[in-house]
Parts: sequence; C-alpha cells; structure tokens
Amino acid sequence: VQLMESGGGLVQPGGSLRLSCAVSGFTFSRYAMRWYRQAPGKERELVAVISSAGGFTNYADSVKGRFTISRDNAKNTVYLQMNSLKPEDTAVYYCNAHLGLLDYWGQGTQVTVSS
Repeated sequence: VQLMESGGGLVQPGGSLRLSCAVSGFTFSRYAMRWYRQAPGKERELVAVISSAGGFTNYADSVKGRFTISRDNAKNTVYLQMNSLKPEDTAVYYCNAHLGLLDYWGQGTQVTVSS
C-alpha cells in the first residue's frame, strides 16, 4: 500500500491550494479516505473524510466552508481543495487509508500560510 501526497507549498493568507493523494496497493474505490494535518507542537487532527463512492463528506469545524474533499476513483486519487487559507492552517497534511485494523499514511506535504 502506498499513499503519495503532493500540492503543498507556501501561500499567502486568503489564498488557495489543492492537495492530491495518489494511492496504490489496494482497491481504492472500496474505502473511505481521510485527510489529517499536524502543526508543530500539536497532535495530528482529522481534517476531512470522504466515503468510498464520494457521496458522504465530513469536515472539522475549523475548515468547514473553506475546504473541500473529493476523489476520483478512476485515478485512485483523493483531493483536498483549500480556500481562504489562514496562518493557522499551516501544518503537514497527510492522507490516510484505514483498511481493516491497519492505518496507512503518506509521507505528508507541508502547507505554510504566511505573508
């Protein structure tokens, strides 16, 4: 199982970024996917989740109305569109697959929101 995030970077407050997570090694379309983030000195927190077919999504209160999770099951990829970014969104963002009793993580992608 491999998860590979991309799309992070430095952006000014109010800006946008789109993160991608390309997945391989399991039947992507059968599993919900999640995005987490971890800021320096803080615990990893769940940002967004999407069901296997994409019909259900849920978000942390801190990102509701600004972030959108989506997926393309034909491309084995999950996305996180982040708009109206704030300095407090600065973190390493990870995608996650929970398969049975095991959790799989990507290497993370750094998002820095700063002027």
